[in-house]
Amino acid sequence: MTPKLRVGLVGYGKAGSAVANVLSTDPRFDLRWIARSSTPESQSHPVTNIPIIGIEQHPLAELFEQYPVDALVDFSTTASIRAYGGEVSRRGIMLVSAISAYTDEDLAYARSLGEHTRVLCSPNITLGINFLIVASKLLRKIAPFADVEIVEQHFKEKTEVSGTARKIAETLEISGENITSLRLGGIVGHHEVIFGFPHQTVRLTHESIRREAFGTGTAFALTQLGQCDKGFYTFDDLLLQLIQNELKKQ
Repeated sequence: MTPKLRVGLVGYGKAGSAVANVLSTDPRFDLRWIARSSTPESQSHPVTNIPIIGIEQHPLAELFEQYPVDALVDFSTTASIRAYGGEVSRRGIMLVSAISAYTDEDLAYARSLGEHTRVLCSPNITLGINFLIVASKLLRKIAPFADVEIVEQHFKEKTEVSGTARKIAETLEISGENITSLRLGGIVGHHEVIFGFPHQTVRLTHESIRREAFGTGTAFALTQLGQCDKGFYTFDDLLLQLIQNELKKQ
């Protein structure tokens, strides 16, 4: 029997909590601990009793030593990668980061970690949205003359433009001015790429129904990244590798 992949999770907000729900019930993984910026006292996941540990009280270097893991999943903030990066690199711990607002300097640092371990960074780690990005990129190459607009919808409290929408715009080489943002009620996440052709329109749409979609995407990323060599990867890289393998079978 293949041993379970030991995983540590950084970040326990709405997304991190949903990811914990998925990973803790997936037989392929052993979610050993959850780290958050601070916690007033010893806590645990309400269903699985997985320990929730405050980083202020227990630095990540201590966590890695006390509770060794094979992989780290990050759903926290941009600052966290600097806190654990050295340990991840030194110990060869696989990293899946789902931070949506990395700066160019942050991404350069993440890429440098790929010299010593396997690293994946994705502003949106749902499987569906990343397939949408790959499909949009293909259609853009087929029809570079088409008009392209991006519409993103999220919950009212989200103030910044969706990092996923920015990633789509960057991938399609269009301006951020082509992104329309709507904030409505409790929408989890909606992204739509609209291609305007002469005499026809193509709409590619992805809807996140529950945040557990981040968990299933994370599980996919961990499984696929585990089969890769050391290096820096995007979710696109993993999907394209699978697609190419399938095409070779035809």
